[in-house]
Amino acid sequence: MTECTSLQFVSPFAFEAMQKVDVVCLASLSDPELRLLLPCLVRMALCAPADQSQSWAQDKKLILRLLSGVEAVNSIVALLSVDFHALEQDASKEQQLRHKLGGGSGESILVSQLQHGLTLEFEHSDSPRRLRLVLSELLAIMNKVSESNGEFFFKSSELFESPVYLEEAADVLCILQAELPSLLPIVDVAEALLHVRNGAWFLCLLVANVPDSFNEVCRGLIKNGERQDEESLGGRRRTDALRFLCKMNPSQALKVRGMVVEECHLPGLGVALTLDHTKNEACEDGVSDLVCFVSGLLLGTNAKVRTWFGTFIRNGQQRKRETSSSVLWQMRRQLLLELMGILPTVRSTRIVEEADVDMEPNVSVYSGLKEEHVVKASALLRLYCALMGIAGLKPTEEEAEQLLQLMTSRPPATPAGVRFVSLSFCMLLAFSTLVSTPEQEQLMVVWLSWMIKEEAYFESTSGVSASFGEMLLLVAMYFHSNQLSAIIDLVCSTLGMKIVIKPSSLSRMKTIFTQEIFTEQDWIYRQLCETSTPLHPQLLPLIDVYINSILTPASKSNPEATNQPVTEQEILNIFQGVIGGDNIRLNQRFSITAQLLVLYYILSYEEALLANTKTLAAMQRKPKSYSSSLMDQIPIKFLIRQAQGLQQELGGLHSALLRLLATNYPHLCIVDDWICEEEITGTDALLRRMLLTNNAKNHSPKQLQEAFSAVPVNNTQVMQIIEHLTLLSASELIPYAEVLTSNMSQLLNSGVPRRILQTVNKLWMVLNTVMPRRLWVMTVNALQPSIKFVRQQKYTQNDLMIDPLIVLRCDQRVHRCPPLMDITLHMLNGYLLASKAYLSAHLKETEQDRPSQNNTIGLVGQTDAPEVTREELKNALLAAQDSAAVQILLEICLPTEEEKANGVNPDSLLRNVQSVITTSAPNKGMEEGEDNLLCNLREVQCLICCLLHQMYIADPNIAKLVHFQGYPCELLPLTVAGIPSMHICLDFIPELIAQPELEKQIFAIQLLSHLCIQYALPKSLSVARLAVNVMGTLLTVLTQAKRYAFFMPTLPSLVSFCRAFPPLYEDIMSLLIQIGQVCASDVATQTRDIDPIITRLQQIKEKPSGWSQICKDSSYKNGSRDTGSMDPDVQLCHCIERTVIEIINMSVSGI
Repeated sequence: MTECTSLQFVSPFAFEAMQKVDVVCLASLSDPELRLLLPCLVRMALCAPADQSQSWAQDKKLILRLLSGVEAVNSIVALLSVDFHALEQDASKEQQLRHKLGGGSGESILVSQLQHGLTLEFEHSDSPRRLRLVLSELLAIMNKVSESNGEFFFKSSELFESPVYLEEAADVLCILQAELPSLLPIVDVAEALLHVRNGAWFLCLLVANVPDSFNEVCRGLIKNGERQDEESLGGRRRTDALRFLCKMNPSQALKVRGMVVEECHLPGLGVALTLDHTKNEACEDGVSDLVCFVSGLLLGTNAKVRTWFGTFIRNGQQRKRETSSSVLWQMRRQLLLELMGILPTVRSTRIVEEADVDMEPNVSVYSGLKEEHVVKASALLRLYCALMGIAGLKPTEEEAEQLLQLMTSRPPATPAGVRFVSLSFCMLLAFSTLVSTPEQEQLMVVWLSWMIKEEAYFESTSGVSASFGEMLLLVAMYFHSNQLSAIIDLVCSTLGMKIVIKPSSLSRMKTIFTQEIFTEQDWIYRQLCETSTPLHPQLLPLIDVYINSILTPASKSNPEATNQPVTEQEILNIFQGVIGGDNIRLNQRFSITAQLLVLYYILSYEEALLANTKTLAAMQRKPKSYSSSLMDQIPIKFLIRQAQGLQQELGGLHSALLRLLATNYPHLCIVDDWICEEEITGTDALLRRMLLTNNAKNHSPKQLQEAFSAVPVNNTQVMQIIEHLTLLSASELIPYAEVLTSNMSQLLNSGVPRRILQTVNKLWMVLNTVMPRRLWVMTVNALQPSIKFVRQQKYTQNDLMIDPLIVLRCDQRVHRCPPLMDITLHMLNGYLLASKAYLSAHLKETEQDRPSQNNTIGLVGQTDAPEVTREELKNALLAAQDSAAVQILLEICLPTEEEKANGVNPDSLLRNVQSVITTSAPNKGMEEGEDNLLCNLREVQCLICCLLHQMYIADPNIAKLVHFQGYPCELLPLTVAGIPSMHICLDFIPELIAQPELEKQIFAIQLLSHLCIQYALPKSLSVARLAVNVMGTLLTVLTQAKRYAFFMPTLPSLVSFCRAFPPLYEDIMSLLIQIGQVCASDVATQTRDIDPIITRLQQIKEKPSGWSQICKDSSYKNGSRDTGSMDPDVQLCHCIERTVIEIINMSVSGI
């Protein structure tokens, strides 16, 4: 409202005096200032007050004295003398008439017979008529406003435009509104005044004379205002009017601004009020109110406010020409001035020294940002990011230049400085268009290089982890792997706002990062080396991205644009001082965190290499894999134990390592080992440490070797030393590992006390928790059989993974030494697992060497056939390997010829478990069973059965394969009783019985007989009934020779069936009689003693109780009757008779 600029407005001092009714301050006003407030002062002086206090009486006298010398008071007194009741009635009638005849009607009840214009009529009229003239004109405007439906119009009115009568018209307006508040609501009057010339001036006078209405008027004007005020004339006039009101009452300006945001109307007014407030406050170092206000609108949680203000910014830019009168232009100019105000005025002289030598010497940048300006600079950067990213502000060349100068300035090494650098870096990524010239690009490269160099200094000086260094590395990795979306997410997260960043806008930054800034892999390696706890959560994703950048090119157009893996020598440098692989003497130069991260990198890299074999083969690329010798030198198990105790500081690193270990090194994840570790590191270990004496610490490996050398003669010394060694921790035992393993063969000699063997076993298990792989190799080599004049072969880790059965090719004496056999079985289990992982990895590694084989297959659709065959061959090899190990172990369970010669009864040894469980023999028999149990063979059998149980549970197919292959039937009592998982054989025995080979059928029935005794279950009953039926069927199809070969070994199994399941008695007796009848028919012409046998069998079946005394005859029990004949059928008949008698004896004793 430029028309009001020449008019005098109510000053803030005068308004505050009116608001507080401060008569002293009012008295100090000049005459022109006092003239504007006369309507209210005259009414206070003349009207009866509600306040009857003495103080107000005194103030009223002062007001009267103040008014006594003012000439205009008389005219105002005359206005107050009018009959306002009659005036209000006439005004109401006129409104009704206007409503009836239409708003455009010229009829007026208030004013009639106008001879001249409004100005002349106003001049010649008395007070009542003046009131009617102004009221009629005001009502006409108000009616038009109500009928305009929000569309702005401008009303030309002589009363409100003539400079001569402005004050008199204002007096009349104020008196009318004060005396007729119901007819003229102040908010409606204020709305109407916006449509006339000088309306803002009239409005300010009206509110100044009714100061309590300030908030009401402002809220009403804002609520009725436009959403975007600068887009229309009405919006601009409303904004100007409210700005004049707030200048009159500046203390309420921020409250009015709050109303603007609350209603989401008149954004220009909010900015204008903020600009007015910013100019009035003296804030050079702190963040200005303008920055805080605009940042709050764009970065707040209210999406409606954010959209509303963003529209204001976009609409303001769409106008072709922004003049200085535009609020948006004023805001941008103020922000630019604030930005330039914190930039140093001195150009840096150190840039050329700190930058690369190739840098142009004439490049100049701002640097050395003052510490007191850092927070304000960060706030400005975030604000400009919000303006450009959320509101769509397009910076001018001047703004872009100054922003780049600020972003590339160098703050002090403080936490705020670290934050500023991170924000600047992300802003460069988000708005790369700010860098438009080669000079600006060079300036950015120099600044990024400075960031890399200064990261460590910032971290050490500020006391805060310099996150911008990690961010640089992570962004570089993402650029190398072309993960642009990840960069965008990182930028948005750091800036704290969601902005739209096109991946194409990052192309130039990608080139700079991948070809100019991060060309050396050493930096990545250095970051891993310098890490410490607590672990940053972005480090593991960083390593994953780096691995991906090694395997995957950054772009399809440039397949060679990949990173190089960390060299083996660099990895070995991390583990300097680790001698011989698992010998742990860690160098303090690198932290355990760095070593764990390098281990994670190696395992993840090898896993990714195998997973991407086909892709790499298609690209004809073959990245280098790390050698097995390198892996042998890394103390994997020791590092995992260390990580277990640092899980809180390492975040998810421990679980990630366990996952990789279970996949690539399953032999290091054996459950028994974890349980053993809990025992070693538990309370007992602490107690042992308390018992540790200086003598125990002083024993050297050399002394241990000397003690072992004297074992055949003196066992005391070695016993004393190894007992002391049990008090040491696992890592302290490592120097003794080689001596312990190399002397194991001496422990196989006769006369070595069992305590020494058990103690060595205990020490070996402790060492196994920290150095399993190297310990296994040393042990296998130490336990090889010694052959004269033959040099022993030294096996390697790779040899043992390829052929795990090497472990069982040890000295035969180990098979009867339980403590060392326990160690051997532990190694065998580990190498069987390692072999599976090795073959799977080998299969994937060699896939890329076979593309031509796939292409040479002529049949369509059979391209994948060779791969399937390779997988099947691998599985077949593993199955054969496992089954061979099981067969060898079962063979070890059999007594040797020497043991048999020494009086070991194999039948009693193998059957004593069942006999002790199922029979109630006298005390003498129990003592004999105990003697059989307390022997080395029995202990070895128990160890082997324990391992076989684990193998069967892990893979039931192994149990099926072994039993389809078969093994000596003498071992069946041992395996069924000693292996708890043997019950799974019930699932495949029907299939085994159905095999065409007679030997497998015999083995199946014998196995089933033992299972029925051990597991008398409904399932066993059904399988036993099936076996009886199959035996009956085979009786009808087998020849004489095969019948003898089949039934002679299987008939005793029928006794076990009857013992386990008495309901089978009838079927089994019928089967036995049927077999006897078949045999009798074949030998009827040769032998006359068969028919009496058949007759006895029939009688026994019908009356078993009558034959109980006969069955107790020793000749029946021992089967010594009629055994002189060599005829197979005769022998089979006698076997049948013995079987029946045994069943009857069992039944009678059971009753």
